[in-house]
Amino acid sequence: MYQQRTYRTRTISDRFRFFTVQYLETDLWIGVDKESYTVTMPEVVYKQAVKLRQEFNDYYRTDPDFFTSLKPVIPVKAASNYFSRMCKASLQTGVGPMAGIAGLFAEEIGKQLLEKFSIGELVIENGGDCFISVQEPLVVHIFAGESPLSEKVGIIIQKGSSSLGICTSSGRVGFSKSFGKADAVMVVSPDTVLADQYATAICNQIQSREDIEKELDIFKQNDELYAVAIIMGDKIGYRGDFEMDLSS
Repeated sequence: MYQQRTYRTRTISDRFRFFTVQYLETDLWIGVDKESYTVTMPEVVYKQAVKLRQEFNDYYRTDPDFFTSLKPVIPVKAASNYFSRMCKASLQTGVGPMAGIAGLFAEEIGKQLLEKFSIGELVIENGGDCFISVQEPLVVHIFAGESPLSEKVGIIIQKGSSSLGICTSSGRVGFSKSFGKADAVMVVSPDTVLADQYATAICNQIQSREDIEKELDIFKQNDELYAVAIIMGDKIGYRGDFEMDLSS
C-alpha cells in the first residue's frame, strides 16, 4: 500500500535538486547538489532499482525463509553479497534480515550514483531510511508522527560525512511490522543495513518511556553506531557523536 510521504515536502531545501523514482514498492526521494545534477540520473536510479528487485526475486526461489523470518537466518551457500550482508547484520541485531532492505536499496543506489557521476552532495531517502554523502553540515530532522517533538529535533551531520546510513523505525507510523511503541527510533551508522536493522531492533524493545534509557546503551556497546535517538510522546533520549538541533 502506498503511503504519501508528506514529510518530504516539509524538508525541501534550495541546497539540493530533488527527484523521485518509483518501482513497485520502492519509492526513492533523491537530492543532489544543483551543480552535480544531470537529467540522466533518474534513469540510472530506475535501472538499478529494477536490477536489485530482480536479484531479490531470484533469491526468493532459493531461500524463501529469508523473506519471512523475524529472526536471524543463515544464507544459502550461493547467496550474493547483498543477502550474506543482511544475514550477517541480523545476527548482530537479532531481527530478520529483511529489516534492512530499505537501507540496502538506498545505499546501493547511492553508491551507483556516486560511481557514475561526479556528485558533490547526495541524499537518498527510501521509506524513512537514508543514505547520505555531504560536504557541509546537514540537519536531519526526526519525523515522529503525532509526537509533539516530530520534526522539532534533529541531528547535525558534520561536514565531510560520506556514505552514512541514517535510518528510522516507528511503532506508530507507517506499515512496517514493529513490536514496539516508540514514535521514532533513529540510528546513524556507516553501514546503512546495520542502521536500518538496529532501528527496527531498538524500536521493538520500546514499550514505555522507561525503556528509552536502557536501549540507548546499545550505542556504547557498538563502535559501528554513530548516533541513536529515541522519541516516545514528549520524551526523547539521545546518545551520539553528532550534536542535536533543537532550534525548530
